[in-house]
Order: sequence, then C-alpha cells, then structure tokens
Amino acid sequence: MKKSTLYLVMMLLTLTLAPANTFAATAPVTHTLSADPTGEMPARVKVLLDRLEEIKAMDKSDMSRAERKALRKEVRAIKSELRSTGGGVYLSVGAIIIIILLLILLL
Repeated sequence: MKKSTLYLVMMLLTLTLAPANTFAATAPVTHTLSADPTGEMPARVKVLLDRLEEIKAMDKSDMSRAERKALRKEVRAIKSELRSTGGGVYLSVGAIIIIILLLILLL
C-alpha cells in the first residue's frame, strides 16, 4: 500500500511540474492580470484609491480620537469594497478536495 501511494504522489508531482518546466524558456508574458483588457482601472476604483492616499497623507496627530476612529472605519470600508470588486474566483478547501478526488477517480 505504501508503495502505490508513493507512486501516486510521484506521478502527480511529475504531471504537475512538467508543464511548468516546458514554458520556462519562452518569452515573457505581455498580458496583464486585470479583468479589463485595456489595462485601465475603473473610475470607482481610482476614486477609492485616491481617497486612501489622501487619508494616508493626512496629519493625524492633531485629530481627536473620534475623528481617527471615523477615518479607520472609512479605510476599512474602502478596503473591503476594493476587495469585493476584484471579481476573482475563489475555491474553498472542500471544493479543492472534491476536485482532487474526482481527478483521482477519473484518471
């Protein structure tokens, strides 16, 4: 049983690492990872990032405790909104395990 598990792990590693080695010598990738093919940021994202920079540049030493607390809340809200506009695909650990099991069973 241990030998077959070892062979299975070695096979999966070989299949996983082989394509990475074949593309290592090619030319660098010229496309960006953003969802927008033109490479420009949406206007709302640009506004939010500008506001974050304004807050970062502020002199907070002369602010009251309530004002600093309000700024922290605003920064958290902006960051959560920026994360939600990412549009990425997220897989849970359970989904990854199910995918791996299905691949093992089908192959």
